[in-house]
Amino acid sequence: MAEGERQSPPDSSEDIPPATQNFIIPKKEIHTVPDMGKWKRSQAYADYIGFILTLNEGVKGKKLTFEYKVSEEAENLVATVVPTHLAAAVPEVAVYLKESVGNSTRIDYGTGHEAAFAAFLCCLCKIGVLRVDDQIAIVFKVFNRYLEVMRKLQKTYRMEPAGSQGVWGLDDFQFLPFIWGSSQLIDHPCLEPRHFVDEKAVNENHTDYMFLECILFITEMKTGPFAEHSNQLWNISAVPSWSKVNQGLIRMYKAECLEKFPVIQHFKFGSLLPIQPVTSC
Repeated sequence: MAEGERQSPPDSSEDIPPATQNFIIPKKEIHTVPDMGKWKRSQAYADYIGFILTLNEGVKGKKLTFEYKVSEEAENLVATVVPTHLAAAVPEVAVYLKESVGNSTRIDYGTGHEAAFAAFLCCLCKIGVLRVDDQIAIVFKVFNRYLEVMRKLQKTYRMEPAGSQGVWGLDDFQFLPFIWGSSQLIDHPCLEPRHFVDEKAVNENHTDYMFLECILFITEMKTGPFAEHSNQLWNISAVPSWSKVNQGLIRMYKAECLEKFPVIQHFKFGSLLPIQPVTSC
């Protein structure tokens, strides 16, 4: 399957767990580097990357101001979070939310914490609180708001980047908004990848596109020439099209985040995102 090709989402109605499902508190299962094989074969990995790619497809070519439909369940989420009949799922799902805001002891934050928030949203889809129809709202409304909160925390507490590769990494803190943000810009009539290193283009368009909002935040937090403090992004600006950027970032996310032991050793597995291997149909 092509990198950007849409996969079957993990939130279809037939995947909604029955009221009798035994929810469990997620726990770590990846303790050594050889355990990474279990992760890559697991149902959790398949569901997680399928969720990421489904949202990637959903936001393609759309601005943050796109008028999306939000299901009644998603609206109710603001007030009730999880319906009463799914109360048993709360302790399991809540673990991912708790893991998503950084480490309170080390005061650090990175792509592993970001992945925990994406896993939290994936779990809400799997229990039916969010629907496939909500995919645009999940990115533009919920995840984008999460980014705003985390950026405020990063500015206020000067959080350390968790597992950052420094100048050779894509970004100190985030990865997913670059993937989904590049998808937004696919087939844009004016903005090309070379424009995201243009200060004027970023200032005029950052409120509509997650990718450019990320670039703006980087320039606010770092000093010096962009090519020096964000060399990986500088190189990406030479890619000829946003579709190629998007496909390359998906490959990079798998290789640099989902296949790295220092990141995945902290991921937790439960009944919704299980460590058990994918079952063949």
